[in-house]
Amino acid sequence: MSIENKIKELGIILPKAADPVGSYLATKITDKMLFVSGQISIDENGQLIKGKLGRELDTEAGYNAAKRCALSIVAQVKKACNDDLSKIKSCIKLTGFVNSTEDFIEQPKVINGASDLIASIFGDLGMHTRAAVSTNSLPLGVSVEVDAIFELN
Repeated sequence: MSIENKIKELGIILPKAADPVGSYLATKITDKMLFVSGQISIDENGQLIKGKLGRELDTEAGYNAAKRCALSIVAQVKKACNDDLSKIKSCIKLTGFVNSTEDFIEQPKVINGASDLIASIFGDLGMHTRAAVSTNSLPLGVSVEVDAIFELN
């Protein structure tokens, strides 16, 4: 099954791939590697998902915020591949940043939201290495940010 068909089967609607708002690129291809800049947690209505895990948000809310980051990653990948997701050979790595309190320790469970979504869309090609990092703040007060590296065919 094609990746596009899998997205449809899962009932996923990808957000619009956002343009960068700073001095960086949303994606960069070098050789066969596609690097995707950090995608922040934005809900289906375009509103920022803000808050600190362990205070305003619980692990489940963080998981869902990370899923939203992953949807934006897929949208960026699709745009970088000129709408042809068959160009993806594999997802190499995700790095997830979780805006969390000092005593919050479930960052991996939060970033599973992104990992699970990528794996559900890309199947075996979506299996990746990962880091889940706690931070005391993220841009615009968002709860989660995730970046990615993909290999191209």
